[in-house]
Amino acid sequence: MAHARPASLDQSGFLTDDSLAPGSREPGAFCWHELTRNGLAEMDPIRRHLLKAAGLFVATRAFANDQQGANMQPSSVKPRHVLCFLGKNESLLRPPKAVAETIADLGFEIDRTHSQAKPDPHMERSFGVCWDRVFPKAWSASDQAAVANHKSVLYVLGPPMAQQKTAAFSAAALQIVDEMLDAGAVAAKGESAGVAHGIARWRGLMDQARKGAITSQGLSMTPAVTKACRLAFAKRPLAGNSYYETVGYHLVGLPEVYVAKPRGNEWSAVMAMEEIANAMAERGIEATLRERKLTLSHEQDYAEDDFKFNPYGIVRIEA
Repeated sequence: MAHARPASLDQSGFLTDDSLAPGSREPGAFCWHELTRNGLAEMDPIRRHLLKAAGLFVATRAFANDQQGANMQPSSVKPRHVLCFLGKNESLLRPPKAVAETIADLGFEIDRTHSQAKPDPHMERSFGVCWDRVFPKAWSASDQAAVANHKSVLYVLGPPMAQQKTAAFSAAALQIVDEMLDAGAVAAKGESAGVAHGIARWRGLMDQARKGAITSQGLSMTPAVTKACRLAFAKRPLAGNSYYETVGYHLVGLPEVYVAKPRGNEWSAVMAMEEIANAMAERGIEATLRERKLTLSHEQDYAEDDFKFNPYGIVRIEA
């Protein structure tokens, strides 16, 4: 099946490579302390800001006027991050003190039950399903080799997130990925939506988030940061029966976006997904739905106990 290329690209993170198939709904293998905490003054500025944002979040435009807790989340489920890291030896299970402190300071924890100091034979297939197939060269042969030759697995579990704090915690998750790669992890995957990137792409997303946080008033949780986190931890386009679908938008407090297949191919669907997601992050969910005459549905295939379940619903763009 041939795939048309988008006519133009911006920094939204979608591709021009027509040799890649659309995403599969097939899940990968289910992959998924107390540590001394530093004071805020001892942390680097990015980590200090993320911790403050997670605990003292000032609503961005996406949440400022929507009163979302009252009328857009009938489910009581709170999303959470599950991060998977692969290592070349068992030292992965003992992150350096500074990284362990970052994990704890940002409200995450190491899952000692499912982490293991041995290879997981399912990982190669799981990463194969989860690689991002939208951004050009999102992974490389060396990334695939690192997965195939890994010797250890570490899982990091995030806290349940209130909608107004999802972007801050997702930025925190991206910071943890960055520090774990610095500490020697050879591969990383977001389990909550089943998405993996190569090391260079993870680095680029963290850089995008850092730059997006800089404003004239200092560091802030801007729509640009939310966008970097969405590109990092959401997967699209998944090929459903009737729609091209996103999964993972709940990790930045947004509903999923489903685009009816008769509207076009998967790349035009990705452009529509990005357009709607950017609008919701910048203008608010209800305002975007109202302006575009779209509706929100809470009918979905994922059960409430599935990490992919989106409590904020689904926006369906019909043919």
